[in-house]
Amino acid sequence: MDEVFDGTVAILGLGYIGLPTAVVLATRGVQVVGVDVNEATVAAVARGEVPFVEPDLAVAVSGAVSMGRLSATTEVPEAEAYVIAVPTPFTEGHEADLSFVRSAAERIAPRLRGGEVVILESTSPPGASEQVSRWLGELRPDLVAPHMSEGVPDFHVAHCPERVLPGRIMIEMVTNDRVVGGITRRCAEKAAALYRVFCQGKILLTDAASAEMAKLVENAYRDVNIALANELSLISEELNLDVWEVIRLANHHPRVNVLTPGPGVGGHCIAVDPWFIVGAAPELSRLIRTAREINDHKPHHVAEQVIAKTARFRDPSVACLGLSYKANIDDLRESPAVDIVSDIARALPGLEIRVAEPFVDRLPDELGSLPNVSLHPVADAVEKADIVVLLVDHDLFRGLSRSRLAGKVVYDTRGIWR
Repeated sequence: MDEVFDGTVAILGLGYIGLPTAVVLATRGVQVVGVDVNEATVAAVARGEVPFVEPDLAVAVSGAVSMGRLSATTEVPEAEAYVIAVPTPFTEGHEADLSFVRSAAERIAPRLRGGEVVILESTSPPGASEQVSRWLGELRPDLVAPHMSEGVPDFHVAHCPERVLPGRIMIEMVTNDRVVGGITRRCAEKAAALYRVFCQGKILLTDAASAEMAKLVENAYRDVNIALANELSLISEELNLDVWEVIRLANHHPRVNVLTPGPGVGGHCIAVDPWFIVGAAPELSRLIRTAREINDHKPHHVAEQVIAKTARFRDPSVACLGLSYKANIDDLRESPAVDIVSDIARALPGLEIRVAEPFVDRLPDELGSLPNVSLHPVADAVEKADIVVLLVDHDLFRGLSRSRLAGKVVYDTRGIWR
């Protein structure tokens, strides 16, 4: 019979994954304490508010807080389960930065009493979960860590990577299959008990390193396929072909499904995770590295094309539509659109750039500090522009009247106005 979870859960990191995880547990009767180093985030969640945009999350957070099932604090409490959902960025050398994970482990260690399960949800390179076990073992030498135990350890460590799509997190958090990898089989079973509280998909048990690698492979697969589409867009541009028409025709083959190109790849997963594979086996991951390089270069290519188009005007104005890394969300992490606007603004400091991004109310710091970049409603940005650059396929932009674009130079990186 499957083990049943009974106890309090502490979620470390109340971001795009940590907060929805906290909510789906709390709304199913589990007592959850959300922990974050950002006091503003903690204060917002404690009021039942959401510090970012995600469909259906605001109502769920408000309900969980009002029921008394979800609270928020900057201090790590004692709990039966700890879920680490902190950022795992990469360094300038494209190696995984586990400093936030290390900090979380350091904050959890003093609270361990024995019997707890510590789950790393943050996307990490193979071996990161075992490193968490080692850190906890070093910080608590009085306890037997799972990586050093052939019997029953005093606490358990597992990895359960998130597999959700922003904009559908509250649905996919519940319906998607979950991979749960433990340092030991017992660690995996302990962690699986927590996810059975809300997960309607299959729960697949494995070892921690395989779970870590599986998540990286999922995103590398997407990245390689997007790189093919982006490289085809560059080739088609050189040959004066419509890449979307070429892909449409090719995809009529029953075994071909080329993805659509764009201005680059962004977000906290696809733009980051493949580098963790490259870092783990740099001499063997040539295809994955090349895909990353193609997708990382695409924003600079787009910026160069826009800069070239300004040469036909005496004193042009440019409208850049969209800053988020994908449609209909406010997530700007690793967004190619932000890089494109920055590249153009820095290359042409005298060029006026009007940005329209309906999901944010202020520019990110890297753009806000540039005097020639300003945020506007979409109609205002387009009306006063000589060149309109479509960077994100928000529904609002899809519905933009074509008459507003008449007489303007249009550069559509998403193919929605063809």
